[in-house]
Amino acid sequence: MKEKVDINTLRGKIDELDTKILELINERANYAKKIGELKEDNNLPIFAPEREYEIYNKIKKLNNGPLEDRYLINIYREIISACRSAQNKLRVAYLGPPGTFTNLAAIKYFGLSAEFISIGSIEEVFEEVERGKATYGIIPIENSLEGVVTHAIDMFFDTKLKICSEIYIKVKHNLINKTGNIEDIKKIYSHPQAIAQCKKFLSSTVNDIPIIEVESTAKAALIAAKDISAAAIASEAAVLLYDLKVVCPEIQDSLNNYTRFFVIGRDVQPFTGYDKTSIMFSVPHKAGALFNALDIFAKYDINMSKIESRPSKREAWKYVFFVDIDGHIDCDTVKEALEELSKKVNFIKILGSYRKGEMKDV
Repeated sequence: MKEKVDINTLRGKIDELDTKILELINERANYAKKIGELKEDNNLPIFAPEREYEIYNKIKKLNNGPLEDRYLINIYREIISACRSAQNKLRVAYLGPPGTFTNLAAIKYFGLSAEFISIGSIEEVFEEVERGKATYGIIPIENSLEGVVTHAIDMFFDTKLKICSEIYIKVKHNLINKTGNIEDIKKIYSHPQAIAQCKKFLSSTVNDIPIIEVESTAKAALIAAKDISAAAIASEAAVLLYDLKVVCPEIQDSLNNYTRFFVIGRDVQPFTGYDKTSIMFSVPHKAGALFNALDIFAKYDINMSKIESRPSKREAWKYVFFVDIDGHIDCDTVKEALEELSKKVNFIKILGSYRKGEMKDV
């Protein structure tokens, strides 16, 4: 026979636990503050992503439920973010405005306790970090359907900043407005890329409603927030930020659409064992030059996960190749391969070694 338990008794138990949790979180914050003082004395970066991944992995191993790993990781991300702010608040510049997928990537990576700075262009994000006004920047680098953001790649030609990490965000577009009723929609606003990624839904469900292009999905959400006859195609973050309601969720054509973002900064990231290195190089303008360069990676059994060509800024009709390879620059095989590559190319630049991002449905 199941024992009857009074609801107030159970709530009392939760209250006791909440008191203990609060005490432990503040105790954790005090230790984090002391660590921050030691980092400052030894000129170490406040943000240590490898340590945070270590904590997340430990939590996954220790978790016996009933909460799923992903929920616990979200909780701990915010605890860590808050404790980090007790050391020194991070200033993170991102390609805005608020409510964009870049904003969502920034929150996913740094947690809500960082100070986020909305910037109007990719170039200005780089400038904000280079001038020391922001500790890190977040920029979109490529979409799995639309390809690379060419201007973002071009910015690495001349900057001294490093790629510190990568983030993958699953693109989920929602039709949103003030009321949540499709009958109230007289016009739909969004960014051209978002519109293109929702063609099937738009043609089958709202083909008689005018579609209007604006500079961002967040701008579209702002318009919808001010006009009851307007709707927007935007992210779930925009729903909360602009106090809107979802009319139709996840209206994108593809269910396997991800955008990759780079975290840029000055810090050199340590070896984690699950790393990627990004480089740029150019080769002599002669037959077989590119093949001979890329063959070096095969020689050292290094996987090349991406190659992209961009026109050189220095000479007409010359090209620079942007390449991702598996491994960290501190690994002997990667170091030796890049040293050999440097002897066969006209120019080489190591953009950074960093922990690989994970593609998850978030």
